[in-house]
Amino acid sequence: MTTVQNKFLGDKDFVETLIPQRFPFVMVDKLYSYSETELVSGFTIQVDAIFFKKDCLVEAGLIEHMAQSVALHTGYQFYLKSEQAPTGYIGSIKDIEIKKLPRLDEEIRTTVSILQEFGGITLVNVVTTLNDVEIAKGQMKTVLAK
Repeated sequence: MTTVQNKFLGDKDFVETLIPQRFPFVMVDKLYSYSETELVSGFTIQVDAIFFKKDCLVEAGLIEHMAQSVALHTGYQFYLKSEQAPTGYIGSIKDIEIKKLPRLDEEIRTTVSILQEFGGITLVNVVTTLNDVEIAKGQMKTVLAK
């Protein structure tokens, strides 16, 4: 696993170039580390996030953060090859377990682990933590548009 160059580490603007979503739908703002098989992303909960309600990020926002972390892996992979990343879609979400919802100004970190990749279809495990405590996990399958 390689740590992303420090100049990009907390650069929200750079991270946003790697995913197709735009404000107010962006649910990732940091890229901590990357390898071909794993990525660690971050997101600080802000009041202007589209899924922020009643002082916390709701379940749909947490799942969207997880999905955008997967998209960030693909986006950074294509960035390293100096290529435009294709659009991707969630093919399925499986075994999602949410234990806690993050509150305003808290930072969540998500680890995406690639389990299998073939023909533009990727199966991943996704684990989200808050202060090093697991708050959500699950599996996602994504499909790249041709």
